[in-house]
Amino acid sequence: METRNYSVVTEFFLVGLSQYPELQLFLFMLCLIMYVILLLGNSILIIRILDSRLHTPMYFFLGNLSFLDICYTSSSIPPMLIIFNKKSISFIDCALQMVVSLGLGSTECVLLALMAYDYYAAICNPLTYSIIMNRVLYVQMAAWSWIIGCLNSLVQTVLTMVLPFCENNIIDHLTCEILALLKVICSGISMNVCIMTVASIVLLVIPLLINSAEGRKKDFSTCSVHLTMVILFYGSALFMYMKPKSKFTKASDEIIGLSYGVITPMLNPIIYSLRNKEVKEANAHVHLLN
Repeated sequence: METRNYSVVTEFFLVGLSQYPELQLFLFMLCLIMYVILLLGNSILIIRILDSRLHTPMYFFLGNLSFLDICYTSSSIPPMLIIFNKKSISFIDCALQMVVSLGLGSTECVLLALMAYDYYAAICNPLTYSIIMNRVLYVQMAAWSWIIGCLNSLVQTVLTMVLPFCENNIIDHLTCEILALLKVICSGISMNVCIMTVASIVLLVIPLLINSAEGRKKDFSTCSVHLTMVILFYGSALFMYMKPKSKFTKASDEIIGLSYGVITPMLNPIIYSLRNKEVKEANAHVHLLN
């Protein structure tokens, strides 16, 4: 049996995409620009949803999604931009980054499924929609999405960070992402993989099936916005978490990680706003007041 040395780790070295030094400046500027667009777009959408005419379950969930995307990307993009210059990160900071980003990502998985149910109830049961989706229910649904996401993240982070890490504490990734961290652990990770697989099925596969069923039951033009975001987010996340695990991180994996970590949150306010009549009317109302 192969024996591997391990020691108490106080810091990690993030070397993702370091094999392409000529792209470092380009990637830095690209991520910075996307992050600024993401912050502006989601912040504007949250402000628009404060309009009294948009106080409905659908926009309550959309506001949660925008706030979630801001928090989700803020937990990973600023530290990643720092990593382009400073490759090291402390053990505590790495653990905090992982628990926050994994928790918010898990919460978004649940929230997108709840949004699909809300769309289904609004279009398929319009006469009873206000009774079904009352304020108490949709607030509780949003709260449970946060609770489930945080619990999943806490369990997986604790089970990962208590394991012994190898002396070569180099993480081949841009952030402290759980898949990359598991590759530098010197002990068995069968329990971690099992829990991650179960969590992926519950948070990725089942919600994706819910969204797909919701799309088949309605006119495609009505739900195309939501399905577009579902395909982008769940598709890239499924590719990362459900494919066979490799010891080495490919550059394509890190680019795909940026897809659901940066690109999808950046596109959320753009796609939802452009296709939403009520948001357009609220925007026009604000312009008239100004």
